[in-house]
Amino acid sequence: MRSKFGALPLLLVGFLLASCASPRGLDEPPLQLPPLKPGLGRVFFTRPGEFSGSAVQPEIRMNNEVVGRSVPGGFSYVDRPPGKYAVTTATEVENAVTFQLAAGETKYIKTAVTPGILVGHVTPTLEFPEQGQSDINRLRYVGPAF
Repeated sequence: MRSKFGALPLLLVGFLLASCASPRGLDEPPLQLPPLKPGLGRVFFTRPGEFSGSAVQPEIRMNNEVVGRSVPGGFSYVDRPPGKYAVTTATEVENAVTFQLAAGETKYIKTAVTPGILVGHVTPTLEFPEQGQSDINRLRYVGPAF
């Protein structure tokens, strides 16, 4: 006797994979970002890895303002005035990283999923600029249109 639920797991996996950002193709030109305006700093948010915890895509908050989502295989960014910032993500628990941003400076915040009790925990960490730029070069832009 065939189960009516046999195809359900396959459909669920297909949906989850389709909702992920895929890495930038080798034939795609680099994304041309707008130049940084004087007096501001830029903060990139990256999430390398296409499939790790792909269903877990929490909001990214910067000083309690929603600035994006942690999307596997994707990156986004915001431009902000100099100051002290806290970037947080929350699923079962809230995780944060704090940093100081100067005018003309670029920071890279990487989000990664670790196992949790009910759902994965997404943790933001400050990346070295070389690693952050390397990640951006192979990820898809998932932020708002500019």
